Order: sequence, then C-alpha cells, then structure tokens
Amino acid sequence: MDKLIIQGGRPLRGVIPIQGSKNACLPIMAATLLAEAPCTLHGVPKLADIDALGVLLEELGVSVERRQRTLKLAVTDRSNCHARYELVRKMRASICVLGPLLARRGYARVSMPGGCAIGARPVDLHLRGLATLGAKIELDGGDVVARCQRLRGAEVFMGGPFGSTVLGTANVMMAAALAEGTTIIECAACEPEVEDLANFLNAMGARILGGGTPRIIIQGVESLSGCTHTVIPDRIEAGTFMCAAAITNGQVSLEPVRLDHLMAVVDRLRAVGVFVEKTATGVEIFSARQLVPADVTTQPYPGFPTDLQAQFMALTCLAEGNSVITEKIFPDRFLHVAELSRMGAQIRKEGPTAVVTGCKRLIGAPVMASDLRASAALVLAGLAAVGQTTVSRIYHLDRGYERIEERLCAVGADIQRVPDEVAIPQLAGAVA
Repeated sequence: MDKLIIQGGRPLRGVIPIQGSKNACLPIMAATLLAEAPCTLHGVPKLADIDALGVLLEELGVSVERRQRTLKLAVTDRSNCHARYELVRKMRASICVLGPLLARRGYARVSMPGGCAIGARPVDLHLRGLATLGAKIELDGGDVVARCQRLRGAEVFMGGPFGSTVLGTANVMMAAALAEGTTIIECAACEPEVEDLANFLNAMGARILGGGTPRIIIQGVESLSGCTHTVIPDRIEAGTFMCAAAITNGQVSLEPVRLDHLMAVVDRLRAVGVFVEKTATGVEIFSARQLVPADVTTQPYPGFPTDLQAQFMALTCLAEGNSVITEKIFPDRFLHVAELSRMGAQIRKEGPTAVVTGCKRLIGAPVMASDLRASAALVLAGLAAVGQTTVSRIYHLDRGYERIEERLCAVGADIQRVPDEVAIPQLAGAVA
C-alpha cells in the first residue's frame, strides 16, 4: 500500500491531459457481453477499477486485450454466468454486468454489492426494472439470481428517493436493447455517461432514442454486433483539476474537456472567484486567490455532481466567509470533513449540510483517505497547505485517477509516492 507525501504552497502552471471517463467506460465494457463480434474501445484510462472489471469479464468468458489506452473485447465463451463475490466486492459498478448477462444468456447470478464508505447505494431499482421487463429474480446466498426466456419491452420508472440511478438506468437500457418490443424508461438518469453508453449500443446496432434525457425509448433488436467507440473525457477528473488549479492560485489548461458536461461546476467555480475560460480544445483555469464563499447543493445531472463535492469543499476552506455545502445524493458523504479539520479547516456538519468557514491557510498534516473523491480532496488541500501533508490509503485514488501525482508534478506540484510502511509499536513485555 502506498501513500503520497505533498510539499504544499506551489502554484500549478501548465497543461494537464484529461483521460477518458471511468464512469462511462465501466458500463460500456459490461455492454460488450451483448455483442456477437469484437468491440474496440479507445480512450480507456489505466485505473484499478477498469482492471477489476476486466478480470470479472474474463471470468465471464470475455477476452480482454489492452494496448495503451485501447481495449479490445470479444466474447469467447458464454457458459459462465456467475459474477462471484470475490470479484464483485472490489467495485460496486460490477453490478452492471447483470442486465447484459440476463438479456444475452437468459441467466445471471451476480453477487450483491457490499457496503460503501459514502453511504447506502441499494440496487432495488435495478432489480425492479429488470423484473418489469419479465425477469424472474430471487436472492440466494447473497447473490442476485435472474432468469428469463426473452425479456419483453415495458414502461419502466427509474426514479428513487435521491434521484435517478445511473447504473440502474444503464442496466435496464442494456437489457432492453435485446428485449422483444419497445421499452420506455421514464425518469432515466441524464448523466453524460448514460448518453455515451446509448451511443455505444447504437453503434452496435441497438435502436435507442433519448439517451441522456429523462425519457429513453428502446426498440429491442434480435442481436448486436461489434463496434469501435471512443469514450468521452472524464468530467469528474476535469473538475478535480479545475479545483486544483484554483486552490493553488495557479493557471492550468485542461484538454480535452467537454465544458457542456460541467456547466454547474463552472457556475460554482466562477461564484467563488475562479476564472474559467473555454479554449479550442478544452478549458483554462486561473485564480487570483481572492476566493469568496458560495453555496452548493449536489444534485443529479445537470446539477452539481456529488463526485466533486469533497473537492469543492477543500477549495471553499480558503474562501473569506461561510460557504454552505448540502449533499442531496449521498447524505453521509462527509468522511473527509474530519481529515480536512486536521489541516486547520473550519467545518461544521449539520445533517446533510456542512458549513465551511474559510481560513487564511491550511496546515500540512498526516491524513487518511476514506473513499475515492475524498482522497482527491485531501490531495488538493495538501497542494495548498503550508508544510508537508501525507495522504495514506491512496489505493482509493488509483481507482479513479491515473497516476495523479505524476500529472500534478508535471505542472509544478511536489508530490512523492512512497510505500506506506506503518510500524505498530508493541507494549513493553509483549510476546511476538
């Protein structure tokens, strides 16, 4: 296990390349289970989550070949339909193999995803949607077992207490692509990653209208072929590096970036005093470090993304006044608050809301990451802090950011990745 040692106080200046979207890649990789011919994906980032799903797909009979940022996937064996707990537990997004397995093979046994540090994320909407299409579903020994002859088109409602479910929408859309008749998904997730999946499926021969809108119409087809597809840029990675440029009083260009995927983020960055300018291939970010407080509420797309809440909180720690951050998607997603407080941040949590009182400076300290985006927030705080910050448990970071320390060092940061060798002292007289 590694940790990052950050020497803070260095403005970032230069160009940071943005990789393909992890959250778009994962369901697209799962969708290759539907294909009758090989598929090629370009722009695939080198991440632990991508590798984990690749291992699962190989166990399900898919040949996975990587060359740099290109994946070639081809189904070679359809006999195994069991996504085992030992593989699924590593990543909740593994649940997205359920829909395509069921639709193409008529049977799927997928381990129920476990808990998550950012709060409960149940899969009941996934199961209800597939049952509406005609699947027979039961739970057996911690596994979801789903069966069908052929799924049938239906009207499916995907709204939940905290908004539409992204992976649930993806699961139902993939399953409906091979269903008999027409499926209408109402209250579908509108995230760009859902639209990218719809575009991929259409390139395979699916007939899908409305991907990326609240109403998706799918006309089922008999089979899907292979295709070649380039994954969209990662909007969460781009937003993270925007906050990094701002918190260090730097000037950074990001490319490629789809700014239309980040309108809510750009709005809030400008509200705190960050300059965001569109360029021919991306965006330029700079700040005069005269940050003012701003309120933000996370919402389903096109609202402010929950995956950037922690990073924005780190930024507002240096604003002059009180910022109010409300988490509407995962109300428990505030484990980074205690670690930021160790660095001198003044944050008061009240239910799903955190009140951030800006301070003049953050102080470097040893901190521990609790989840992927919290890890990124602690790195940002370390970049701006006075002195040295050590971020432990960075395996979370490697799930969603490709060698983040190398990319930040290329624009002026001082970060070292070192083994996290923690010595546990023994009591006097203890027996080894």
